[in-house]
Amino acid sequence: MRPGGGSSDVQWCFSQVKGAMDDDVAEADIISTVEFNQSGELLATGDKGGRVVIFQQEPESKNQPLRRGEYNVYSTFQSHEPEFDYLKSLEIEEKINKIRWLPQKNAAHFLLSTNDKTIKLWKISERDKRPEGYNLKEEDGRYKDPNTITALRVPVLTPMDLMVEASPRRVFANAHTYHINSISINSDCETYLSADDLRINLWHQEITDRSFNIVDIKPANMEDLTEVITAAEFHPNQCNTFVYSSSKGTIRMCDMRASALCDKHTKLFEEPEDPNNRSFFSEIISSISDVKFSNNGRYMMTRDYLSIKIWDLCMETRPVETYQVHEYLRSKLCSLYENDCIFDKFECCWNGNDSVVMTGSYNNFFRMFDRGYQQDVTYEASRENSRPRSILKPRKISTGGKRKKDEISVDSLDFSKKIIHTAWHPLDNIIAVATTNNLYIFQDKLN
Repeated sequence: MRPGGGSSDVQWCFSQVKGAMDDDVAEADIISTVEFNQSGELLATGDKGGRVVIFQQEPESKNQPLRRGEYNVYSTFQSHEPEFDYLKSLEIEEKINKIRWLPQKNAAHFLLSTNDKTIKLWKISERDKRPEGYNLKEEDGRYKDPNTITALRVPVLTPMDLMVEASPRRVFANAHTYHINSISINSDCETYLSADDLRINLWHQEITDRSFNIVDIKPANMEDLTEVITAAEFHPNQCNTFVYSSSKGTIRMCDMRASALCDKHTKLFEEPEDPNNRSFFSEIISSISDVKFSNNGRYMMTRDYLSIKIWDLCMETRPVETYQVHEYLRSKLCSLYENDCIFDKFECCWNGNDSVVMTGSYNNFFRMFDRGYQQDVTYEASRENSRPRSILKPRKISTGGKRKKDEISVDSLDFSKKIIHTAWHPLDNIIAVATTNNLYIFQDKLN
């Protein structure tokens, strides 16, 4: 089997589901971002209540070989609180928009989390020993009178129950007028970018009181505004290169070596519009909701409302691959516009060796596209299929005519159930998909 393999040679099975199974879902419990760290040992989720929950993968057990891939709660902490901007009379939600892990340098883990306005750097560390036997301090924390001490002793470290601490190290605030939609760690391991609707800022991880504005598309007159920035990401190994996508369906690549302000792009990736598909909804559905570089840095994936496109960084004129995620919804755009679903911002992700891409859809469906075999498959994250190690059965959509027994009709899809956030383990065939307030984890049957 290929490492991080493709959908054609993988039998996906249910592993775990996290979160309460109540039908009555609290708004604060809705998952808003999912992210594996670089080793895949940790999996973080953020929610609309401003909380971050980190799951840790259990080590493989010789006695229980089927326990491989199990994730258990490692740390939970409140990352953001609701705020109020008194100058603008504006409420700032606590919802976590993005989480990004920093490359691990020592025993501790670091991550960046952001809401609409404020980015925070968190340190997650373990403590399993505590110092005891101080000269000046009693066990209850009170201090002794130094004059009463007749002998000196050396404090010792004694074992204690493992405690995981999440401590805020830095707060990067007051740099964005509009809502932050992206953060991306640079491969130089020193800087990162944050993007809102009209500007992209470059930060140094050690400096909180200033950032450099590297892209500004705000027009002098806001009435002339024609597009907004929807996502931005650094190249995985070229620290001078980043891309940002727009609501017009374009992707601009910028080189920070060219100038301090990257308003002039070095490459523009744009697909010619098909005049036959032109409609009132064309601009809305062409808006790019997510952009991700491949792990090898050669390709770039973009997600718009109906499709995934793969771009070769050496070819700007058109994508090298296009995958229809839910083309059967094209006839339903009017009702999707009326219920606001057409503005849903689906994310996408690569597997470990860039051979398969994954994204979510409605009815709690998620889709995988095998690039080498040109095959695609639809799976469903549901409570009915949540028996341990149960194999996922591919789902088929009926778009008209006589519906087969195992197919589901387009008209019976539930648009309130949607998978927006997905993540793929960087090394193994383990995936995490978020359905409203539940996190489903699936893995290869052979894992």
